[in-house]
Amino acid sequence: MGPARARFRELIGKVGSGEHTSTGLDRKEAAEAMELMLRGLVDDAQMGAFLIAHRIRRPHPTELAGMLDSYRRLGPVLETPGRRPLAFGVPYDGRSRTAPLLPLVALVLASDGLPVVLHGGGAMPVKFGITLAELFEAIGIPSTGLPLGEVQGRLDHHGLALTHQPDHFPLAERLVPVRDAIGKRPPVASLELLWTPHRGDHLLVSGFVHPPTESRAWQALEACGETDVLTVKGLEGSTDLPTSRAGITARVHRGVPERILLHPRDHGITAAEVPWQSLEVWRTQALEALRGEGALMPALRWNVAAYLWFGGRFEHLEDALVQATALLRARSGERLRRELVGSDDR
Repeated sequence: MGPARARFRELIGKVGSGEHTSTGLDRKEAAEAMELMLRGLVDDAQMGAFLIAHRIRRPHPTELAGMLDSYRRLGPVLETPGRRPLAFGVPYDGRSRTAPLLPLVALVLASDGLPVVLHGGGAMPVKFGITLAELFEAIGIPSTGLPLGEVQGRLDHHGLALTHQPDHFPLAERLVPVRDAIGKRPPVASLELLWTPHRGDHLLVSGFVHPPTESRAWQALEACGETDVLTVKGLEGSTDLPTSRAGITARVHRGVPERILLHPRDHGITAAEVPWQSLEVWRTQALEALRGEGALMPALRWNVAAYLWFGGRFEHLEDALVQATALLRARSGERLRRELVGSDDR
């Protein structure tokens, strides 16, 4: 056994020794463990043992912060000098029950001068739901096989970027077979909700499902210097705000959270969530929504308004709703989609 594997065995012992004897990892050790995995210096059995042990015990905020340190050091980087984007973190294993909104929200926000940075991957265990890249491709926007420089160019010229893990973060792609083999979401899945390739000032928007996950995220992100964070209990762990119930969010400024509940009924929005059927059906629904029509339009309008408000464009949500309505009527997002379809980014 080489020195890297011997060292990793020690780290496994710290997280996998049981409820009463597990000491956990400090931030530096967690960063070291993640880097050893990303660089392929340990074998699959060790990675599987580490990930499932962490899954059972749940990572501490300090451990998530250390893992995030390694992702920031080794992952792709995008920048928006002089502009403050929204940077979204959503589950890489995709959607399977409700129709996604984020690609459409991103298009409309970017068309109004509010940059959006997204990141995702290919079909991911355990859910293997539909991915951001597949959704963008379905509406004609090339999103895979692009050099990182072209993704940066798209962000510079159109205000919208999606990094794709197989193309831009191959080190992290090493973990996918092990994630499939263990059959459960590992702590890396939580990490993907907290990491962004964007460097600089931004509002980090992170989806969550369970309250303990949200509080761990707050603590880890504060430790890593994220001073403006929005956590969203969205559809299927995403950042898509529901229209059939109150949207549960929290804004965290410099480590101090403020719970914000958004009630769509208070703003005349009572639409039910649109179920996921197929990529073909979604494509039709998505194009209709970008034209201000169809089943997805009310949810798109609600989400665009909320993120215009969260992004600081408007003091009051009602004013943001007026702007969202105007953008959809003007087909602003559809115009940007056409620009991206016909652009020379590829």
